[in-house]
Amino acid sequence: MSPRKTTRSSSTENTPHVPEPLRRGRRAGRLVAASVAAAACLASTALPASAAASSAAASSSSGSESVVSRGVTIPAFYNPPAQLPATDGTLVRTEPLPLGLSLPGLDGRRLPGTATRLMYKSTDAGGGPVAVTGAYIEPSAAWKGGGPRPLVALASGTMGQGDQCAPSLSLQHPLIIGAGTVSIGYDNLAVYRFLAAGAAVVVTDYAGLGATDRLHTYVNRVDEGHALLDAARAARSVAGTSLTPESRVGLYGYSQGGGASASAAELQPSYAPDVNLVGTYAGAPPADLTEVMKGIDGSALAGALGWSINGFAQTDPSLRPVIDAHTNDVGKAALKDISTMCVGDAILGYAFTNSRKWTADGASLAEIIAAEPKLQAVLDRQRIGNLKPTTPVRLATGVQDDIVGHKQARQLAVDWCRKGASVTYEAVHLPDLGDKILTNHLAPYLTDQGSAVSWMTDRLSGEKASSNCWSMPIQP
Repeated sequence: MSPRKTTRSSSTENTPHVPEPLRRGRRAGRLVAASVAAAACLASTALPASAAASSAAASSSSGSESVVSRGVTIPAFYNPPAQLPATDGTLVRTEPLPLGLSLPGLDGRRLPGTATRLMYKSTDAGGGPVAVTGAYIEPSAAWKGGGPRPLVALASGTMGQGDQCAPSLSLQHPLIIGAGTVSIGYDNLAVYRFLAAGAAVVVTDYAGLGATDRLHTYVNRVDEGHALLDAARAARSVAGTSLTPESRVGLYGYSQGGGASASAAELQPSYAPDVNLVGTYAGAPPADLTEVMKGIDGSALAGALGWSINGFAQTDPSLRPVIDAHTNDVGKAALKDISTMCVGDAILGYAFTNSRKWTADGASLAEIIAAEPKLQAVLDRQRIGNLKPTTPVRLATGVQDDIVGHKQARQLAVDWCRKGASVTYEAVHLPDLGDKILTNHLAPYLTDQGSAVSWMTDRLSGEKASSNCWSMPIQP
């Protein structure tokens, strides 16, 4: 297991800087304002720093040391034990998880369901054991589709790298506010749509997002794919679940989550053949990180470059001297600061930052990687599309997406089709909504969600999917 995180204890001492010109600051301000407005719709409760320590009862088997991330105390539940079970998907511990948005039901059960906080064992990209946290929700609604109640394993979009950003925490507190941090549970909407249809949902926090022993390995395809598949395994053992061995399983995710679900779909035949996978939704998947990096650099989500670098350096410590040699003092400080941030923090602190400001010689990150075979090899190993999913996949990408580039997402569909996979490719046509301010990336997430949920519900009901690979030559 990796060394315990030390950056997680930072709080107010790492205050984000705003180095960009006023005109770009105004664009970032509009973006943050939109995020806050969305939070107002999603959140009925917030988790301030003073209340975080009592947000969950500490498990008797967890460590007693408190971890504070940007003013938010992480519940002791998230401290992994020294020893983990041998089998992937085995539950380490559970406890009740109060949903932040719920109502009393007529039959005495809460709507939309009963949630359980999870910690389970997975295997990381290096082949070592890793404790992953998440949440399982048993729906109150009956499943009206074919077969037993199904399961959706949901991979959240980008939340950040601080433990306070964990998706399972956002289910309890859809809006989390600490000292210089804000986290919004925007994927809760998709979770609740599946619960309303009667499907059970399990959400993974990914490796190191929530669990306090390591940094989150952002966009590491193996870590994310394994964590999602092992979440589906863990869900079957939760007390009170109505899942059966015959329950169909679907994988669902957008953006970072789309990459995780796409990777999991490729890895499932070899890593988790026991998971009864029937379909995968991969929205805006970052399949080619070399290309995605170019879209993120200088964008509203520039801080994500730091999350990637931090995560890959943790997975492969031999990269650290290379990174240190190519970053200046500003870059080194930014990487440390970003390691405890959520999306809102990163937008406020690093929106529209060009990576040249972080490098020792003023070269862009893309130029440095192209000149360093060791760094390029890291990104090449993350390429999704070299393996074939054996169950249907729906891949959606906005044709105007300039953050997680449209062309590389379309190429993933082409790669899978050439391997004979069943792919439903959806090019989402929307007008250009602004240059690198996230709108071209977020708009398809919202406009396509209903169709994505319907497609997944059909697969969970046992309906066959029809591939449109034949149309790829004429698809944008």
